[in-house]
Amino acid sequence: MKIDTEIRHVTKPGANLFLELGFPAEEAARLHAASLQQINDTRLLKEQLMSELTEWIAQHHLKQAEAAEILMVSRPRVSDVVNKKTAKFTIDTLVEMLSRVGKPVRLAIG
Repeated sequence: MKIDTEIRHVTKPGANLFLELGFPAEEAARLHAASLQQINDTRLLKEQLMSELTEWIAQHHLKQAEAAEILMVSRPRVSDVVNKKTAKFTIDTLVEMLSRVGKPVRLAIG
């Protein structure tokens, strides 16, 4: 049995995927804007959580290797936090890391 691996279409970065999927133009524009807003909101939340972790590391004068041991992650993961590489983390991972250092996260809606 042969597995089909041929690439038939590639959506260009920044293109409106919803248009390409056949949604009407008005709805595609609305869905695209909503998805961009959600992506941005998630990125901002991750950056805020990462800033808290970075501040905690600085306050305790820790080297990344020391912080990694406390956070129970690798040193490169601490580097990714400090450098705000948001795409490499889920929100729950960052919340768990903050919990490990005694900084529980509370969610406020609205």
